[in-house]
Amino acid sequence: MHIAMAASEAIPFAKTGGLADVCGTLPVQLSRIGHSCSLFLPAYRGAKRVAANLTDTHISFVVDMAGKPMTAHVLKTQIPNSQVDVYLIDQPHYFDRDHLYGDAHGDFRDNCERFSFFARGVVEAIHRLQLPVDIIHCHDWQSGLVPAYQRVGYRGFPWYSQAASLMTIHNLAYQGRFWGADMPLTGLDWRYFNWQQMEFYGDLNMLKTGIAFADMVTTVSPSYAREIQSPAEGCGLDGVLRSKANRLVGIVNGVDYSVWDPMHDPHIAQRYGVSDWKSGKEACKRDLQAQMQLPLREEVPLIGLIGRLAEQKGWGLVIPLLERWVEEHDVQWVILGNGEPRYAHALEEIARRHPERVAARLEFSDPLAHRIEAGCDLFLMPSRYEPCGLNQLYSLRYGSVPVVHAIGGLIDTVCNTTEETLQHGTATGFAFTKYDLESLEICLLKGVELYSRNPELWSKLVHAGMTQDWSWSKSAESYLATYQRARELAAIEGRL
Repeated sequence: MHIAMAASEAIPFAKTGGLADVCGTLPVQLSRIGHSCSLFLPAYRGAKRVAANLTDTHISFVVDMAGKPMTAHVLKTQIPNSQVDVYLIDQPHYFDRDHLYGDAHGDFRDNCERFSFFARGVVEAIHRLQLPVDIIHCHDWQSGLVPAYQRVGYRGFPWYSQAASLMTIHNLAYQGRFWGADMPLTGLDWRYFNWQQMEFYGDLNMLKTGIAFADMVTTVSPSYAREIQSPAEGCGLDGVLRSKANRLVGIVNGVDYSVWDPMHDPHIAQRYGVSDWKSGKEACKRDLQAQMQLPLREEVPLIGLIGRLAEQKGWGLVIPLLERWVEEHDVQWVILGNGEPRYAHALEEIARRHPERVAARLEFSDPLAHRIEAGCDLFLMPSRYEPCGLNQLYSLRYGSVPVVHAIGGLIDTVCNTTEETLQHGTATGFAFTKYDLESLEICLLKGVELYSRNPELWSKLVHAGMTQDWSWSKSAESYLATYQRARELAAIEGRL
């Protein structure tokens, strides 16, 4: 099978979040098990800078952007240490910028034009490269127009009748919603601007477009797939998602264990595995405490948090929890992340007043993220909603017991500690259901008390988490089954 993927970011070329990890890792895994993969990305300034052996395919074409002719050039590289070809759709007017989607002033005002051009460039490039595509796999709103082009036969490319389409939603909150007058930028007829396909309360909605036209839709965990069909979590698209319920699948993201595994992690003080995790984590904890200028106290529980400082990630609960716990509980906190100033200022002030208990780095550092996963005892992820989440999966592997809100990918991957799950040996963490401060505090206190008072049971939690397999091999097999289902549905409809 030949899978072509279209996305706005992928490691190592461009990254703002988990989307990049998926799009840089899934095609490599699919390639390793015998399938051909091609990846299409915008030719951002940073992507061209990091691409090794970047070559010009000498393929170029003009895209009519609502009466403005814009030339696209197709560049080629590969994902490092793989057989996956990467094609960069190059147009400096759109992509030669310091950032992917916006700057300090907000989103770029021409994002609709930029990613309409990218989507049209993808379908043109596949045609001109003569790729034998079986599946076109599109990720998030930035490539949401591609399934529409294929389904309506835009430009009449032969590959349309050979491929089925898959649309993956990584975070439903980001939809690519633009004013309706931007519709001509898509190159599609106004008749598709209707409530069932592209229109959304008078606006153009690119994610809705992808959902409506794709043969299959996936999101990044089974629970999130159910949640987004409800008005509470559907972000206005619950109706269109319910209409596609028999074509909607949740597949948990995988972990690249070549990068995230304490047995061979170059960033941590001492490497360790299931058999020697106690000594390994003790060494890593001392190292983390020293680096973050916390007192070197082996007995005190060390809680880690990593992530974007945003309401979605639960900081509206974490800040008041911290304010209370620094006064009442003998625990240490290590926090890494950046984002909204209101949370950053609050963390700075708490850390300033209680340097013996709270250490915060308001930045992003990949090496420090690895050290936190290895050095902390508990890892807190109280997200209000979480499509999948990756840090809880890293935490399981590193023996840092996760404490999570029981939603989305978090509850799909962390088994709450109860008498029954302890007895069965399936408990891997702690989860709270009601999203409020009291529930979070009760749940976290359970984790801290078990760590401090019952080392034997704590060891069982750590062992159960470290021995789980959340690798990409399992996720890749689920995607392959979904690709096959998409092709079966397209064939039933007479399009293959």
